[in-house]
Amino acid sequence: MSKKTTIYDLAKRLGISPATVSRSLNDHPSISGKTKKKVLEAAKETGYRINKFASNLSLQKSNTIGVIVPRLNSDFMSTVLSGIETIANNAGYNLVISQSLEQEEKEKFNTKTLFESGVDALLVSLANETMNYDHFSIFTDRKIPLLFFDRVIDLPNCPTIIIDNEAAGYQATEHLIQQGCKHIIHVSSGLNRSVYKLRYAGYRKALKENENNFRERVIQVDNFSPPEAKKVIDFIKTSVHPIDGIFVSSDSLAVYIIKELRSNGYQVPNDIKVVGFNNDPVAQVITPELSTIEYPGYKMGKLAGQSILSHLSGSINIETADQIILKHRLIIRESSQK
Repeated sequence: MSKKTTIYDLAKRLGISPATVSRSLNDHPSISGKTKKKVLEAAKETGYRINKFASNLSLQKSNTIGVIVPRLNSDFMSTVLSGIETIANNAGYNLVISQSLEQEEKEKFNTKTLFESGVDALLVSLANETMNYDHFSIFTDRKIPLLFFDRVIDLPNCPTIIIDNEAAGYQATEHLIQQGCKHIIHVSSGLNRSVYKLRYAGYRKALKENENNFRERVIQVDNFSPPEAKKVIDFIKTSVHPIDGIFVSSDSLAVYIIKELRSNGYQVPNDIKVVGFNNDPVAQVITPELSTIEYPGYKMGKLAGQSILSHLSGSINIETADQIILKHRLIIRESSQK
């Protein structure tokens, strides 16, 4: 087996110091372009490979960013991750992505694993089950940047990136009221999570502000999977008051509900009008096309990535930031129109 080329071999070959070789390979500004070119050519000829791992260890950085999300099988989360990855990769960083599967214990395990792997920063969207946040202290105690997005919690020195979920919930419900709906139900998951709790608050606010005495009805589902749609249909069938509007905190579940409604003889939007949330691609595949709240996932991901990288480069201190709120918008399609 041939001996592995080292920076000392390159230094001896070129008649320069090992330190100059190292700085040249790392594109240090104190080294001339001519010397850098000589070193790189010699490295190529001898088959020298830069040991980035060892180099990063000496700098106390891994050039990796950890990301924890509830689930990977989500159109919205995929767009967020795409935004983060675009920014991170362009800056020479890699992502280490894990999913909590909505479980607090798995989120704790993932947090510990990412810390032990030496990530330079952590981005988190919380699991539905998480009620205790002590596991994040291994990052905050050591001043390792920690940022929450979408599903967030207010922790000291940890910025959050969200949309105005209460305003979005209000807008979706107000639209259904304007379309003539009198008995509107809200379908959500994990009301302990601020993202869903605030959408519910917006729904309640819209009902209370109208002159008619609207009664709030909330159906809380375990997740946004197809079987949960049947739970909603069962509620509609047994309701004393005929349900004529549904605001759902998920486009995927809203689509399943529309399919179940049609299977049970209901016409959308003539009998029941439906508004979803996120503006996932599926919203324009279903018939009728789904009205929804556009949640700018890709923009959220890019902003999260930019914020963390700016902190790591020293250009900003995200610990002094608080909450970044992105704009949403209501997209009106056939599923909710008169």
